[in-house]
Amino acid sequence: MIAPGFRDPVLGAQSAFRAVMDAMSRPGRIMTLHDLPDAPAPLPPAMAAVALALCDAETPLWHDAGDDARAWLDFHLGAQMVPQGCAAFVLACGALPDLSALACGSDEAPQDGATLLLPVDGMLVGGAGWRMEGPGIRDETRLAVSGLPAGFVAARSALAPMLPRGIDIVLCCGASLAAIPRSTRIREDG
Repeated sequence: MIAPGFRDPVLGAQSAFRAVMDAMSRPGRIMTLHDLPDAPAPLPPAMAAVALALCDAETPLWHDAGDDARAWLDFHLGAQMVPQGCAAFVLACGALPDLSALACGSDEAPQDGATLLLPVDGMLVGGAGWRMEGPGIRDETRLAVSGLPAGFVAARSALAPMLPRGIDIVLCCGASLAAIPRSTRIREDG
């Protein structure tokens, strides 16, 4: 039996969509979702909610979440499973993909860059953590993230010269999410 999606499909999708748009317009800000789908492991609830809100039957999708998640995503989205480098949305529940191998758009169509959804162990605004700068951020914001592999910031920063091409990233932890648009610059302390 396939687990349900949002309790209220319309309001749940609208709420998740709004949270992602707010997170993208305010990089480093943590948004909490309230209507969460009952997705199979290893999909974090926030990741599943974002997928339900942003993907549909015409969305090129790639994930490594396993057979139960595939059945759930197929049932709720009917999205097209494609190779990782061709996906508009990449749900990476396992190993961090090679960021440079993801769809980055073109100079003529930078919007064709992928959106990467990543699970993390924790997120905290302020204090120690990444220093984030760019559009949507006054001066700088700080975001501490745990659960990403060493080298993530360097791999993400290596894509900066491609602007306006690149990838957008949504970090998911339980019911919360934070976004790192391609135009955001990240520096690690230390």
